[in-house]
Amino acid sequence: VLFLFLIFYEVNMSEIIKVWNGGLAIHGGIIVGIIVIWMYSLKHKFRPIRFIDMAVPGLIIAQAIGRWGNFANAEAYGAATTYSYLKSLSIPEFVIKGMYINGTYYTPTFFYESLWCIIGFIVIMILRRRKFAKVGDPTAIYLIWYSVGRFFIEASRTDSLMFLNFKVAQIVSIILIIVGVVMLILNFRKNKYEDLYNDINNVEKAI
Repeated sequence: VLFLFLIFYEVNMSEIIKVWNGGLAIHGGIIVGIIVIWMYSLKHKFRPIRFIDMAVPGLIIAQAIGRWGNFANAEAYGAATTYSYLKSLSIPEFVIKGMYINGTYYTPTFFYESLWCIIGFIVIMILRRRKFAKVGDPTAIYLIWYSVGRFFIEASRTDSLMFLNFKVAQIVSIILIIVGVVMLILNFRKNKYEDLYNDINNVEKAI
């Protein structure tokens, strides 16, 4: 996928800045954000994962808020459904009304993802306070939590970017889940008292 994008933008470089034609999806933002943090951290000689750990709580709550932009724009919704079904899920009335588009009710996938991110924020904030939480645990939990929710929510969306009959967001989600699981496994293999997230002696200062 990346190779195809590189070929396209090599020939059409002016399209890179045309964000009004699409782009700026969250996965791209996450990946670029990690790259920037990594480069900045290496330049100032402190561990990138520490910086990312600090960023993920704010990131996931920002995603929860940002999804309401989809509601305002009447976009990123799921499959057609019925009023009675949405009502049975105890979805707020104003959300249901907002999902009535061109005479049809649609699944409010933005709403599901927003709630999922809010719960994820709470989970991360609780788990990173564990006595034996490791550096990297908040990032790993974020990658797994968000990606699991996005994978299943994406299945219902009707506007997904496709690649060879697969939804790109689901492919990326699977990759990020694997990365998160590997991170947790590597941390689990460390000594119980090694590289603790809340150890005040295990903190580096940015220059």
